[in-house]
Amino acid sequence: MALVLLAALLHASWNALIRSSADRGLDAAFVAGGAGVAALAALPFLAAPAPASFGFLGASGVIHVFYMLLVGAIYARGEMSVSYPLMRGSAPLLTALGGALLLGERMSALGWAGVALTSGGVLGVAASAARRGSAPTVLAFLNAAVIASYTLVDGAGARVSGSPVAYTLWTLLLSGAPVVALAMRRRGEAFWRHLRSRWNKGLAGGAANAAAYALVLQAMTQAPVAAVAALRESSIVFAMAISAFFLKERLTPARLAAAGAIACGAVLLRLA
Repeated sequence: MALVLLAALLHASWNALIRSSADRGLDAAFVAGGAGVAALAALPFLAAPAPASFGFLGASGVIHVFYMLLVGAIYARGEMSVSYPLMRGSAPLLTALGGALLLGERMSALGWAGVALTSGGVLGVAASAARRGSAPTVLAFLNAAVIASYTLVDGAGARVSGSPVAYTLWTLLLSGAPVVALAMRRRGEAFWRHLRSRWNKGLAGGAANAAAYALVLQAMTQAPVAAVAALRESSIVFAMAISAFFLKERLTPARLAAAGAIACGAVLLRLA
């Protein structure tokens, strides 16, 4: 639980870094690149993942490219206090169903109640945004499916890799390079101007990204993928606090109710 909660705080923090930027698309690319740099620095000191995980690594790298591109597009259009819960909150239910159907995992009734409460609370608070049919809402729901996909792929890949941390770092390296290359090609000179002023933010965000996902995958080797994925969504509570106190976004009663539902769901998962 401690590993996943720390990962949740780190994850919310690097998302806030992107949201606070004047050019969120480029900062998303910088965070992806920073994670790749962190991976490149650490990989020589770790044992290589087992060959059985190579297929999972390739699939995960491709999925993570789409994930980071969507993160940049979402924050360029919407508030973190709405977009982040939409992305992260609807993913656990998809992950739980996928874990049961594809990985043969079984959870107790209490565990399933935690998954349902965590997901339902966030989807409920997001309903007002969804009714408006805005582009951030559509993109956030799309990214939730992407999140569920890489969670299942990486949960299985980490288990057969023999080295979850090395597996994580390879995933970030394989996805970070294409994201940065796409940003360089699409933005040209603007890429280099923004890099000169934000390179340190990209490295910090990338390091937080790498550490957060490594902690989650380590936890997935010791607990059901669905339970870890749902508890990780406590990052929404951290994201709501960061949105209010640092990004100065307005928190409605519905959004606060969602944070409470997520917290209660995390407790149920801990007791399951």
